[in-house]
Amino acid sequence: MSEYAHLCEDGQHRCFWCGDDPFYQEYHDTDWGVPEYDSRALFEKLILDGFQAGLSWITILRKRDAFREVFDGFQPEIIAHYDAQKVEQLMADTRIVRNRAKIEGTILSARQYLEIQENEGSFADYLWKYVDGKPLQNDWQVRSEVPAQTALSQEISKDLKKRGFKFVGPTIVYAFMQAVGMVNDHQVDCFRHAEVKKLSL
Repeated sequence: MSEYAHLCEDGQHRCFWCGDDPFYQEYHDTDWGVPEYDSRALFEKLILDGFQAGLSWITILRKRDAFREVFDGFQPEIIAHYDAQKVEQLMADTRIVRNRAKIEGTILSARQYLEIQENEGSFADYLWKYVDGKPLQNDWQVRSEVPAQTALSQEISKDLKKRGFKFVGPTIVYAFMQAVGMVNDHQVDCFRHAEVKKLSL
């Protein structure tokens, strides 16, 4: 596989990871790396990245609508009050990833989200303060330059864990940072690199 951005069938160069899958390409072109400042949406993405652990992102992406349905639109105010009966209901739902630890971890994380909302202004404020409110801009030439984690993702991971969040290791956190645009990790020869960069100007 080439180290450079992938030349797709439509003539566009895209980051190596999305290949030629139209569903994956749409996510890459419209969602990945776009700065997200909505607290609920940030919570959703962090939880879904946690569910990805041990799986491929495309697996989670294809189940995202089902996740949204069964987890009440990822509204932490609702999830925080899930009980044992709800956990069993989720464990029986074949449309999502049925992992008890991750489901129970989502409930715990929702409760910590509410604490942050109360004490930090908002979950978005809490996260974006780590980059002074503005996306970090990288200029990766080849795929091998893109890190799996950074000192900053380690710092955020450590604090989230201390607060009681689950499935927020530094690699998961960095994937989250890339996805929500806290960092622009589109390769420079990917057509979205310049477009995403403009969103932070």
